[in-house]
Amino acid sequence: MKTFPQFILLFMVVFLSFGCASNYYNVPRETFEKKVKILGVAPIFIDSESDIRHPEKEVLINLIKEYNRKNEKELVARLKDTGTFFSVRLLDEDADKLFDNIMFRRERRDDASVVYNKHFYKLPELKELVTRNGVDAVMFLVVSGLTRQDTVRSSNLASYLECNYNTLVMTSQIFDAEGNILWEFPNFREIRPSLPAFFELQYPAFEEAKANETDKVDVKFKTIPGITRALNKTEESSLQGNAKVSSVYVSVFSEMASLLKPEKNLLWWKKKDEKKDEQPARETTKPETARPEAVKEEAVRPETVKPEVIKEEAIKPSSIKEETIK
Repeated sequence: MKTFPQFILLFMVVFLSFGCASNYYNVPRETFEKKVKILGVAPIFIDSESDIRHPEKEVLINLIKEYNRKNEKELVARLKDTGTFFSVRLLDEDADKLFDNIMFRRERRDDASVVYNKHFYKLPELKELVTRNGVDAVMFLVVSGLTRQDTVRSSNLASYLECNYNTLVMTSQIFDAEGNILWEFPNFREIRPSLPAFFELQYPAFEEAKANETDKVDVKFKTIPGITRALNKTEESSLQGNAKVSSVYVSVFSEMASLLKPEKNLLWWKKKDEKKDEQPARETTKPETARPEAVKEEAVRPETVKPEVIKEEAIKPSSIKEETIK
């Protein structure tokens, strides 16, 4: 039994050592930090051709565009607060025109049990965008529609309904001028990768089923006034003044920013030792300009990939099966 505390201590040291070495980038962190000093953030896109099945689709798309413009400055502020970049700029571009000009194709993915939409961009247009704005890399955020299986519980948690729900998701990628994906969200380097919904467009009508004394539950779309009220729920912004930001956007922005923050070294004694070891080297050697490592991540090559379109399953109102409350 005397060795048990020692085993626990050893386990904690090993765990912290590996935990501190975690990396949420598609390239080594050092490469990213050397390469991306000035980050450009494109205006938030909405992919109107994606799997958005709301009966008032056009009204919904215009509503999301409006709230994208209202909240995208909050993302820039949170990225600045990470301390990872020397400068973060919101690019002065028209979101619709830029997306139509630069987007090459979309693809529905199912990686590591995570269903999401991945977007690919034209390399010449991407390089021109980065060069024209004088940034080292550009960050794209896309709101798109997706239908995926989920389990939703009633308000009292006594019942649940598992079926396909139409939802809005927000994905993001950071590209350099060569088309390399330096960072992306959802991020599959997490222990448990996931893509939380940006906004659920459908809900199971548990209360209506209960009122009608039936064990079958209809899946309905939220109304535009209801979606608007949800987007209008705000909290304090990280910007100066009395600025407010939509809580729906904050939840996604916070997670993205957390994955771009510098790593914390919990082994403080190791950090001190490293500093001591570095001192003699500084005295005897001349500083050299660090050369960024070659980025070996996938590059967008439009000439070798044929455009594809997500094959959306046509769901008619009558094809949504009523399911029994379990």
